[in-house]
Amino acid sequence: MSNKEQHKLEHPMDDLLRMDRIPHIWCPGCGLGSDVAAFADGLKKAEVNFDKVAVVSGIGCTGRVAGYIKLDSYHTTHGRAIPFATGIKLANRDLTVFVFSGDGDLFAIGGNHLIHAARRNLDINVICVNNFIYGMTGGQNAPTTPLGAYSSTAPFGNYEAPFNLVGITAAAGANYVARWTTVQARRLSQSIATAAKKKGFCFIEVVSPCATVFARKNKGGTGLDLMKEFRNRTVIDHKADPTQIPLTMDDEIVCGEFVNREDPTFWENVQNGIKDQVEKNADWEKIQSEKNKRLYKKTLKYEGSRDIG
Repeated sequence: MSNKEQHKLEHPMDDLLRMDRIPHIWCPGCGLGSDVAAFADGLKKAEVNFDKVAVVSGIGCTGRVAGYIKLDSYHTTHGRAIPFATGIKLANRDLTVFVFSGDGDLFAIGGNHLIHAARRNLDINVICVNNFIYGMTGGQNAPTTPLGAYSSTAPFGNYEAPFNLVGITAAAGANYVARWTTVQARRLSQSIATAAKKKGFCFIEVVSPCATVFARKNKGGTGLDLMKEFRNRTVIDHKADPTQIPLTMDDEIVCGEFVNREDPTFWENVQNGIKDQVEKNADWEKIQSEKNKRLYKKTLKYEGSRDIG
């Protein structure tokens, strides 16, 4: 086979996908394939060093993303993707860290971790694929299942008010908050590029079709039918108040970049706090000197008290 013929067989995302694990496990009509392609395209647009990118996921359909990305990736336990990503970032602040997981993993069992990561403005990026249901484990109600929607645990319709994901993260203190559907793949990839280069907690919600479970239980048709519905219902409004645009079964899907601010990150606050204390209380060299004296005295006391006979 000639080099020209070999080049034709290559996938445009070969350098970022683990082709040895393809075909993937996702159902026909699932939006995750498009979401992953947008993610890879966004990283290329951001021109980040791929050797310094880490991807963390939890459990569920979206949790499989880490296994298909040819980067340093970690498939963690249910609900613990964000604390795992936090440890990576604090241990090596040169890394660009992405959490790529689903609405159930991030906002149900992992909800506590998410709101505190946003509150602290940790320098990590979270992509949450919202398909309104637990797709992998039996189609149960999720924290995002719209009122009136059917699931395996809501056979007469859901009576629980769902979370508004962009509203929660914006109110909690995230520096960047956006929402797109799988239909807006180019806007999504650009949003991912923006997050990759931005400091602070960045959150992107991706409204994505689940043709096998959610659509079947709610007579939504095929994945293509859901994509057409998303296109018809989507309104792009960057100035919308993220706390006032919940997702429902029939109303507009308001998309856009709702928050883009430059508040100091957690690590910047730590550094500024240490600097303030040093400047307020004493000269840094003197503190170090006194500290060494105290340690030396403790060491002598310890060694002198040991029974060495």
